[in-house]
Amino acid sequence: MEQSSMGKTDSKTYRNLSMARQIAGQLIMIRMPGTVLDDDTAKFLRGNHIRAVCLFRQNMVNAEQLSKLTADLRAVMGPKALIGIDQEGGAVVRATWLPSPPAAMALGAADDLALAQAVGAAVARGIKSLGFNWNFAPVLDLNNNPANPVIGERSFGSDPKRATELALAWMEGSLAEGVACCVKHFPGHGDTHVDSHRDLPTVDKPRSALDALELAPFKAALRAPAMMSAHIVYPALDAEHPATLSRKILTDLLRTEWGYRGVIITDGMDMHAIAGRYGVGNAAVQALAAGADMVMALGNRATQEETLTALSTALASAFDDDELAAAGIETRLDRLDGLAATYPCAPGPYLTHAADRSLMLDGWRCGLTTAGNPQPLADGAKVRLLACADAAGDGVAEAGLPAAAIAALLARRYDVDLVTFDDAENVDWDALPDDGRIVILASTTRLRYGPKTSRNLRPDLHLALWNPFQTLDIDAPALISYGFAPEALEAVADWLAGRITASGKLPVTILEPALT
Repeated sequence: MEQSSMGKTDSKTYRNLSMARQIAGQLIMIRMPGTVLDDDTAKFLRGNHIRAVCLFRQNMVNAEQLSKLTADLRAVMGPKALIGIDQEGGAVVRATWLPSPPAAMALGAADDLALAQAVGAAVARGIKSLGFNWNFAPVLDLNNNPANPVIGERSFGSDPKRATELALAWMEGSLAEGVACCVKHFPGHGDTHVDSHRDLPTVDKPRSALDALELAPFKAALRAPAMMSAHIVYPALDAEHPATLSRKILTDLLRTEWGYRGVIITDGMDMHAIAGRYGVGNAAVQALAAGADMVMALGNRATQEETLTALSTALASAFDDDELAAAGIETRLDRLDGLAATYPCAPGPYLTHAADRSLMLDGWRCGLTTAGNPQPLADGAKVRLLACADAAGDGVAEAGLPAAAIAALLARRYDVDLVTFDDAENVDWDALPDDGRIVILASTTRLRYGPKTSRNLRPDLHLALWNPFQTLDIDAPALISYGFAPEALEAVADWLAGRITASGKLPVTILEPALT
């Protein structure tokens, strides 16, 4: 049975703590454990009038299971449900059995607006069939910092004009298929060397520099139905608060100066940049007071309870002229209702799976990029493959490929001797046999290489299968795929066999001098 929808309220209603908690429930998005909607979670959702859930890989087994889960969530949360997913492409996908979208940077390398739009539409068709109506993509961050540990190939490039055009074409494809997008991470996460999942980054640039680079894509994206805030301090905009907690950024800049009318949702408030410094409950109150419409309360049940309690108390004690008073909260609820009404959950059969997979394969092929003039390999060539034994996920991206998977790919055509490592810095690269085999390094993690590896490892070919910035570390001809999805590997195999050429162009200008 679906929960009842909250109606209009006034400031007097907030004096009732129970009613304030029900309103608070409509202003948060949670994550849930498991692959089924158990009775306890259903009771929690229904009792708190929660209408928004984000699902992750831990919640997914296959299409049948996931479709039932989203259907059960809709039955509890009602017709205004918002069911979200991070299906960006590349290494950041959750429903891994769907056709694998090229990473944003692969599309940047392909530099084809029609292709970007088609990929965005295909992503939307796939996740819509599973019951989702909100995708936290595309990424508008401009990755102009090669030390960035979390954006990398998730960005369309470093040029604000072209990266924005490609990202917004991707978004238009999704919107045309009836799935809301959420552009991220406002005001820009590209020029950081700290992951906000682990600490609080700072982007210390003058406002003029931010306007020219970081802010430009977001200012051009005011048609986006939703925008996600970044847990980053921008001293030129607000020296005291990270963007997620900054009224100067979310309200004065985004709402007032730019006139943005879509939904503002925070990034996950369980991330250490916020939870570790401010506490999840206190931060949730600050985020709404700053101008956010919805708080992404992705922690466990305890942190969700803390968030609800803090928000309920704040709402119940708000004065009529506070940002959290009735008028401001009604505006937030109206925006969220409008998002759900415009982009309702509308699952159905996925009839274009084969065509969409072909499209994705074409996209990966078009994005393939070379650096340093690498050459395809002849059939039967004897190769020595160097690869990390296992490439774990990092909490944002899915796990990379184990070395055995790369070896199996190459073994289709070549005589492969596999050498694995856990930490490249601990390997004595000079001890490799000098037996005439072609040495191939396959980079299957996001991590950059250390100085020892950079000095001592000189492979004949570098397959950069994840982070393109790793080509800065290894002095070797390289093939850059920007990802390791099945379709990406198929494209790599085609290039190695000489069946296709790599026509992609690096969309990150900072790489070019090091690769000539």
